[in-house]
Amino acid sequence: MARMADAIVAEGLVKRYKSVVALDGLDLVVPEGTVMGLLGPNGAGKTTTVRVLTTLLEHDEGTATVTGLDVIADAKELRRRIGLSGQYAAVDENLTGFENLDMVGRLYHLGKKRSRERARELLERFDLVEAGDREVKGYSGGMRRRLDLAGALVAKPRVLFLDEPTTGLDPRSRLGMWDVISELVAGGTTLLLTTQYLEEADRLADKIAVIDHGKVIALGTSNELKDQVGGERLELTLGSAQDAETAKAALTPLAIAEISRDERGHRLTVPVAGGAEVLVDGIRRLDAESVKVLDIGLRRPTLDDVFLSLTGHAAENDGADENAEEKQGEQGK
Repeated sequence: MARMADAIVAEGLVKRYKSVVALDGLDLVVPEGTVMGLLGPNGAGKTTTVRVLTTLLEHDEGTATVTGLDVIADAKELRRRIGLSGQYAAVDENLTGFENLDMVGRLYHLGKKRSRERARELLERFDLVEAGDREVKGYSGGMRRRLDLAGALVAKPRVLFLDEPTTGLDPRSRLGMWDVISELVAGGTTLLLTTQYLEEADRLADKIAVIDHGKVIALGTSNELKDQVGGERLELTLGSAQDAETAKAALTPLAIAEISRDERGHRLTVPVAGGAEVLVDGIRRLDAESVKVLDIGLRRPTLDDVFLSLTGHAAENDGADENAEEKQGEQGK
């Protein structure tokens, strides 16, 4: 049973499609009012997790509760409390933006007056007022995504599930969607976000669960995951190759592995540990040797480095084959 402070609790979730295991004992806890990012390659189990937690798919083993309600036993009541925006905008192209949102309100039994009021509120919030009375078939991809997210918010859900919400959007539309999502979270909404965009998880998520082969293989804040991987390094550009030799000798006591140089010999990469203190110490050592430094900085591992270390391959950010796990399931039936 979920504690009051936990909006989502999943324990030992298993989902099989005959020979294909989509979820293999997945555990997950999301505290109220926080953002949990689910990060993983195609087919890792992200979409299956969302479908189980939103009552669209029944798991084979384990338990799952959302807002304290069991996803199977209390499915009908749970649907009233949650919102979902999937990988593709679930909007009716032949209706206007206003009509789409009004229809969602009616389905949630908000009543005619409140449904219309809520539709207008959301059109304004998502900068769709001017397009609100136009048919959706004329909307851009970014506008459709905003409308779809607005639809997920009609009933003011306590918990929102976003399954790769910015896939296929151009960079400007993606940044706009991030701003909208940030506003929702600031208002107290609990959010479970699946994504293949590492910068998206880095910016939006309070904690990140890395999923691979249906299991959570790592969990923590962005910084905690980066610390697990290690890989801090001082990167510096120097005035001359002679300066590089002097700098290398000065920084060798700080290095925890071999110092590397670029082909021109003016740029050094020094593997270190210790954070900002090492950077300060390095600058002092270089200054003591009168080394001319053009640029110096402490670089930490990125989430891409984390992903590569944990899964053995880089993240797939091209959005290709987004439904790999579902296709695997269909093939296994």
